[in-house]
Amino acid sequence: MNMNTIIKPILTALLLVPLSALHAAETTATISNTEPRRDTQGEILDAHDGCLEYFDGRFYLYGTRYGKTDGFGKSNRYVCYSSPDLTTWTAHGQMLKDAPDRTYFRPYVKFNKRSGKYVMWYNADNQYGVAVADRPTGPFIISNPNVQVKWSRGCTGDLGLFVDDDGTGYLTYTLIGGGDWSLNGKPVIHHTVLVEKLTPDYLGSTQEAGDFVAGNCESPALFKRNNIYYLLFDNTCCFGTDGSGARVYTAAAPLGPFTYRGNINIKAASARDLPSPFTPPASGRPDCIIKAQQTHVATLPTPSGIVYLWMGDRWGSRPDGTKGHDFQYWSSPLAFDTDGMIQQLKWEDQWKFSLLRN
Repeated sequence: MNMNTIIKPILTALLLVPLSALHAAETTATISNTEPRRDTQGEILDAHDGCLEYFDGRFYLYGTRYGKTDGFGKSNRYVCYSSPDLTTWTAHGQMLKDAPDRTYFRPYVKFNKRSGKYVMWYNADNQYGVAVADRPTGPFIISNPNVQVKWSRGCTGDLGLFVDDDGTGYLTYTLIGGGDWSLNGKPVIHHTVLVEKLTPDYLGSTQEAGDFVAGNCESPALFKRNNIYYLLFDNTCCFGTDGSGARVYTAAAPLGPFTYRGNINIKAASARDLPSPFTPPASGRPDCIIKAQQTHVATLPTPSGIVYLWMGDRWGSRPDGTKGHDFQYWSSPLAFDTDGMIQQLKWEDQWKFSLLRN
């Protein structure tokens, strides 16, 4: 038999196969929750209570570097790592230029299409600051070290950022200074969670806010799926090793009103029952499925569409006693019921992530 009659059809078929199919083996990453994530220099990633974002074909992990501290000192700094595949990480060092001597935590970054700037909101000594940069890796220059939100009367705590389909930005945050004053005749509960609309440039607040959702809670995250807005948070944890749950509230609009739907990170069979509205401060949740405190719900593109990854810091999990080496749990893509409720989290040592190639 003439070999050309065999080889030619094979070569022709290969030419008709999409490049994405030829590189299928290169489009899947293995995400491990049992091995420390390391950068290209072999150092363990030290980036906590922050976020994972996807900008222009690359992943960016933002977080607080704690090193060997207890987390409460003035040496915390914001850092950034980037990766093309969620596996190979490049360290970009400190992000905030000329950072004053303060206690920093919770950095969150979004890109503003109108200004062409990357905007970072952060908490420093229980005050919100805003910084801007031309690149996702910074340097971020402080625009306002003390941003006033609607309830700046009290201290402000944990936060999260969300950008809607129309480019409008929202801040979800924890108001710490409750308990000693009231609103419309009702006491403002300690660590109350709410959502507030940002200015078009994301550098400030419009002071337009929704109602208080729940108290004695922190670590809020807001995202949108199928025109449903999801607000997740739970008990205050304060670096507790028990971790915290993940209550799910949903709404038809970003400012609410929000309706409680259940808790996806507790073991109880009655996970969808309404919990005590105001649980003890700094109590954590000993019945957590994942003994971690939520830090972010990442919205990431894949070949099959947008997926949502739940991220939580496993405080006290470091094997060498260094706080900066605490593990961070990354869930496989969240699953949703037909009624829009998120299915309960489950522990996974590792899982596969399908990457979107540009």
